[in-house]
Amino acid sequence: MSGRREPVPFAFLAEADRFRSNVTPPPRRRSSVSQTAGRWLLGLTIVAGLVGSLVLGMPALSTPSDTQIQRSQASQGH
Repeated sequence: MSGRREPVPFAFLAEADRFRSNVTPPPRRRSSVSQTAGRWLLGLTIVAGLVGSLVLGMPALSTPSDTQIQRSQASQGH
């Protein structure tokens, strides 16, 4: 019989808190200079693409306020 205070549907989850491994993971390898530069270049390219699309798309999204609205003859009822 276990000494748990409340029922747990999955027993392995309750035991996972107490389990400690004696195996240490291998140390992480450091990225090379070319890998770091590649990541920076990829990030910079993505950011530049987003900014460029915003700069080029803003004039298309704005409505001209100084020009008069032209209506066709059909909409005027002629």
